[in-house]
Amino acid sequence: MLLSFLILFAYLLGSVSSAIIVCRLMGLPDPREQGSGNPGATNVMRIGGKKAAAITFFGDFLKGLIPVLMAKFIGAPSILWAIVGLAAFLGHLYPIFFGFKGGKGVATSAGVLIGFDLFVGSAVILTWITIYKLSKISSLAALITSTLAPFYTWFLTDDPVLTGAVLIMTGFLLWRHESNIRRLLNKVER
Repeated sequence: MLLSFLILFAYLLGSVSSAIIVCRLMGLPDPREQGSGNPGATNVMRIGGKKAAAITFFGDFLKGLIPVLMAKFIGAPSILWAIVGLAAFLGHLYPIFFGFKGGKGVATSAGVLIGFDLFVGSAVILTWITIYKLSKISSLAALITSTLAPFYTWFLTDDPVLTGAVLIMTGFLLWRHESNIRRLLNKVER
């Protein structure tokens, strides 16, 4: 019963859109109707600046981190961490509160990964920062980082369940970035 509640809680928490809430509270336009139309930190940066983007990122990050830490706190095995992390991640991508139209999941997946393992999460965040500083393209940083995340997970945790969950998140992240991939290939990505 507790485990079912935790999975549902993770999905519902993931369904809370930090971008929409931050934009409303800061008097900014709805991120689904401005810029790229994506309710995520990068688009919020375009329409509201660094402060709004940082708050959005932190909110989305916590949506992934909190449920995984709760699963760990109750002593659940790693398979439950994986399910709870995926539930929060999928809640962000397909939020029940916003017509199942959510963000791309980069910040939420980072929170999940920190929850899984501090070293994996740190490696992912450092990789994203490095690629972004070199390229100045957020989507490129997200794509390279999410592709490397399953390898980091495998080598740093040696846990096939967590690695499988990260592979699933990577698949969704790549799919959600399909338009970014096309623009990168055509050399027109912002």
